Amino acid sequence: MTAPMPRDLPDLPPIPRTHALIPFSVPTTAVASPVRRRPAAALRLLIAVTAAAGVALALLLGSPLQALSHFAVQSGILLAVVTALSARRAWTARPPLSSAWTGAALLYVVFSGLVYHLLLADSANPFPVTGASGRPTGLLAVAAHLLHTVVPVAAVLDWLLLTPPGRLRLRQTAPWLLYPLAYLGFSLIRAELIIPGTPGRHPYPFLDPATHGYQRTLAAALLLGLSLHALSLLLVALDHARPDPVPRRGKTGFRLQPPVG
Repeated sequence: MTAPMPRDLPDLPPIPRTHALIPFSVPTTAVASPVRRRPAAALRLLIAVTAAAGVALALLLGSPLQALSHFAVQSGILLAVVTALSARRAWTARPPLSSAWTGAALLYVVFSGLVYHLLLADSANPFPVTGASGRPTGLLAVAAHLLHTVVPVAAVLDWLLLTPPGRLRLRQTAPWLLYPLAYLGFSLIRAELIIPGTPGRHPYPFLDPATHGYQRTLAAALLLGLSLHALSLLLVALDHARPDPVPRRGKTGFRLQPPVG
């Protein structure tokens, strides 16, 4: 004979968790098919071609090694490569390129354009890539405007009109300064290896220790570095404050069902 069932059962203690839950994420392509952004791909390809044209003119009109020693030419090459890769990804509906690369290319071309228009445009030789004296004319003027005006403006428009906001990160600003720092060391070492008096020995007049001394040259480089860092912080802040230019789908066709029971 069994004992009667008690009316009030005591509360059972909770079962301790013996293992951690495994995180699981559902990719976006599982609920929404990838979309080709053909207009964005075409515009980015046009920007890449424009930057490549400015670099090609600078290389063809003078010494290629001298032209490659300029920050504007190097940043133009980086932008051409980055925008070409971004155009391919937009055309094939692949994930966008890392913001570490796109942000760096945007920062460098915008900074080179600002330095040109604020410090070099009114000088006697604002674009000494070919070593020629005097203000640029003809194809030299075209190369100067492409690298210092057209390409930076196009890069900013690509960032504002074709790129989703909030992709730039504050932690990326410090690594972005490594390349300009390496460029400063490269410029000073290159000047010491070239015979004094050679045209184009110093790519930029404010990086000429023979004229200004190392103390004033390094002070100018420090000021430019701080300005570059401030510009990077401004770009990150604006990237998180600006509206989204790309319309997003309100519905993906994926709907969760209520739990059963």
